[in-house]
Amino acid sequence: MKLISYNVNGIRAAFTKDFTGWLKVADPDIICIQESKAGNDQIDIESFEKLGYHSYWHSAVRKGYSGVGIASKIEPKQVIYGCGIEQYDHEGRIIRADFEGYSVISVYVPSASNIDRLDFKLQFCEDFLEYIKELRKTIPNLLISGDFNICHKPIDIHNPEGLKNVSGFLPVEREWLSRFIDECELIDSFRFFNDQPDNYSWWSYRQNSRARNKGWRLDYNFVSYPLKDQLRRAVILKEVVHSDHCPVMAELDI
Repeated sequence: MKLISYNVNGIRAAFTKDFTGWLKVADPDIICIQESKAGNDQIDIESFEKLGYHSYWHSAVRKGYSGVGIASKIEPKQVIYGCGIEQYDHEGRIIRADFEGYSVISVYVPSASNIDRLDFKLQFCEDFLEYIKELRKTIPNLLISGDFNICHKPIDIHNPEGLKNVSGFLPVEREWLSRFIDECELIDSFRFFNDQPDNYSWWSYRQNSRARNKGWRLDYNFVSYPLKDQLRRAVILKEVVHSDHCPVMAELDI
C-alpha cells in the first residue's frame, strides 16, 4: 500500500497546477491532505472520483483556512470527522478513516508563527497525544499522516542553531514530539529508512529557499509499532511543487 501525506496549501490552487495529473501518475492508494483551505462544496470531488478515489473532507468553519482530507481507493468502513473537541474541530484539523485492520489519520497541527498561538498549539499537541493513546486501545494499527509544524531533531532543519528560538523548532515543541512518538509507540517512517541530512518537506517562499534547499522537515507518516515489519519504503517527493510543502510517502505491505 502506498500512502502519501501532502500539505497542498490550498486544494483549489493545487488543481490549477495539474494536481490531478500528478495524482494519476503518483497513484497512491491513500492520500492524506492538509490545508485544503476550501469548503466541501468548493472541492472538485468529481476529479478524485474519476481517478478511482473515495474522498472525505473536514473543512474549517472559517473560510479559506486549514482543513484536512483523505482520498482512498479503498472504501473505508467508516470516517470520523474531528476528535470531539470543538475548538479544534471548528478549524478542521483531524479526520480519520477506519479500514479492515488499520486506521489512517490526516492531521494538521496548528502553526504558531504568531506567538499568541503557541499556547493553543501546545494544548492541541497534548490533547492529540491523549486522543491517539486512547485510540490505540481499540485500534492498535494506526497510520498518522500530516503536517506537524515541528522539526523533530537538528538533522530535520537547515539551520538548527540559528532557528532554535523559532516556533517549529522550539525545545518545548521538539520535546512534545519525542513524547508523542514514545508514548504512542510510533515509528517515523522516513527516519526508519533514511538517516541523512538535508531532507526537508517545507521551504519558505522567501529568499529562494527551495532552490537553495534551506528547508524544514515538518511532514510525517507515523506508523504504529505493530506495523514495523510491514514497512517497505519511505521517501520525500521534493520534486513535486504544487505547494510550499512537498508530499511525503510511505509504502507498507497491508
